[in-house]
Amino acid sequence: MEGIFGVYKPLGITSNKALQIIRRRIGPVKVGHAGTLDPLAEGVLVIGIGREATRQLDTIVKKDKEYVAEVTFGVTSSTDDGEGEKTEVGVKEIPEQKKVEEVIEKFIGEITQVPPIYSAIKIGGKEAYKRARKGEDIQMKGRPARVDEIEIINFAWPKLELRVTTGPGVYIRALARDIGEELGVGGYLSALKRTRVGDFHIEEAIQLEEVGEEID
Repeated sequence: MEGIFGVYKPLGITSNKALQIIRRRIGPVKVGHAGTLDPLAEGVLVIGIGREATRQLDTIVKKDKEYVAEVTFGVTSSTDDGEGEKTEVGVKEIPEQKKVEEVIEKFIGEITQVPPIYSAIKIGGKEAYKRARKGEDIQMKGRPARVDEIEIINFAWPKLELRVTTGPGVYIRALARDIGEELGVGGYLSALKRTRVGDFHIEEAIQLEEVGEEID
């Protein structure tokens, strides 16, 4: 039982917890994943089973990814998603969809993105989120990112639903935060579903409870 598979990670569990569930179902074999999904995100998690398959995961991580994201405006979050402490923003004027479209265009292409403070990026050898939880003053540096496409699915204040296609290493949380900031209304990522990683599509993803039955 070896290979690379697209598995559906449900809401509420970490990517590592998904791996633990898979290990329990298939037995003692090397298992890894390509590209973490936060507990508040769901969708395609690419899993490698077996030593040779897990070696290939570094290549999978670099593939383009597609998401459906919900941004909530008028509120900011300390983690840039639904998990953090919320702060209401005094919105003087609700932006029209045309303005939202104009702002979104600024985030398509090669951009510089500042990762969320609560992320696993290491600062001085220690994950940023661990430092942030201790109350340390974290200064994240901007880094290159590539956003291939952003499509508005629906906009009904204060919710904006987007389809986003990105290159590797893009934080959708940061994108939601930055769109809200550029609009002057604040915003955070209130829901996220990863619908594709490279050639692994959500329609073909295996449910966690079926791993070991379908992968055989």
